[in-house]
Amino acid sequence: MQEAEKYSRYSFLLDKTAKRVKQYAKQRFRELGWTITIDQWAVLKQLHDKGEVNQRELATNTFKDHPTMTRIIDLLKDKGLIERKPHPADRRSFMIALTNDGDKLVNECLPEVQNIRMKAWENLSEKDFKEFKRILESIYENLS
Repeated sequence: MQEAEKYSRYSFLLDKTAKRVKQYAKQRFRELGWTITIDQWAVLKQLHDKGEVNQRELATNTFKDHPTMTRIIDLLKDKGLIERKPHPADRRSFMIALTNDGDKLVNECLPEVQNIRMKAWENLSEKDFKEFKRILESIYENLS
């Protein structure tokens, strides 16, 4: 087997695993009766962690393009989970913030989201986890 073919198979496995993690989380969200998506959760969690941010920063931090982020923000705003506030230094821009309901939802969901994430790490040792993290960081840096 040629080197390129071998690495291609590993790349496929990485993609397949990332998709499976997202599918598992999506399934659990549905089973729990949550009315938010994985992508909406990522935005809510980012706002919970960082506080009020502009849309561009939110898109960058959640790896979403501008149109996708606009749709997610619109949906979350319609659900009453976030609000748009005028940007203090740029009239053309808005700051995005959690509402009280949004903050409450994040706090309610966080323990279960952590359980969902831990499912992926079952049967892996701390050494396995550290090595995996090192490898992923190397791949990420190679492509930066």
